[in-house]
Amino acid sequence: MLSKRIVPVAVLVAAGALSLAACGTREAAPRQDPAPVEQVAGELSFLAGSAKANNAQPKTGDWATGPDGTPGTADQNVARKWVQLKAAKAGNLDPVVVNGAGLTLYRFDKDTAKPSKSTCNGDCAKTWPPVLVTPGSKVFLAGVRKSAVGTVKRDDGTLQLTVGGWPAYRFAKDAKPGDTLGQGVGGTWFGLAPNGQKAQGGQPDESTSPQKPASSAILFDGKNFSDDEPSQGLAGKGCQNVARPDVTSSVSASGSLKLWSEKDCKGKSLVIDGDVKDLAKLGFDDTVSSVFFG
Repeated sequence: MLSKRIVPVAVLVAAGALSLAACGTREAAPRQDPAPVEQVAGELSFLAGSAKANNAQPKTGDWATGPDGTPGTADQNVARKWVQLKAAKAGNLDPVVVNGAGLTLYRFDKDTAKPSKSTCNGDCAKTWPPVLVTPGSKVFLAGVRKSAVGTVKRDDGTLQLTVGGWPAYRFAKDAKPGDTLGQGVGGTWFGLAPNGQKAQGGQPDESTSPQKPASSAILFDGKNFSDDEPSQGLAGKGCQNVARPDVTSSVSASGSLKLWSEKDCKGKSLVIDGDVKDLAKLGFDDTVSSVFFG
């Protein structure tokens, strides 16, 4: 009789131990929190050079337009495949960031950069369309440093690109490349400089922090990363000879590298730290024959 009573008690004790162990396991399981918005930029694909130089698909990204011919009516899934951020001259602003269609990008004084916060919603966002992306979107960079680019979550849940922490916008009344009709509107809207500051006439980019060594570069025959002239890509480690030497006038790179005037990295040399929009100012125009990465 005693043995028959002991067995059930043992079973109950074992069952209770298992139950407590299971509860302990549930309590110890880590909580899966959503990734912070600041990490979304890491899910974007950054490529050096313009959209054209990277052979972006026609009628997608910044080139996408709707039936009425405007970007605002384009299919958003197609329009957000890629965005270009390129330092350029528009009107009296130099440098200012433009998109793949050559349209000027702006920042809003009522927004904040630290932390990034967009306050232009509703009717405001119709006049000032935000530059939107989704995780996985490509971002082509020419004259804008990757370290300056991020994202912010808007009130409607969409993701907006930031430069220097400032949310980026277009202006609906800018119809063609070079238009800067949004500059100074309301005393709060200004062209967006490549470092996130307000674009000024002829002011240099203030982003001067050193960059890591580049592993690739796009060499443009024209200055200012011009898409109107040919370009050539180069990538690898160590010394790389240029397929078409002595034609480069501007360089878009993701970090620092060394340019050489002769093949096999010989002759005169010039170290550059990222993008250079006019090699003539450095005395190296139409001189590049090889590049050293690393």
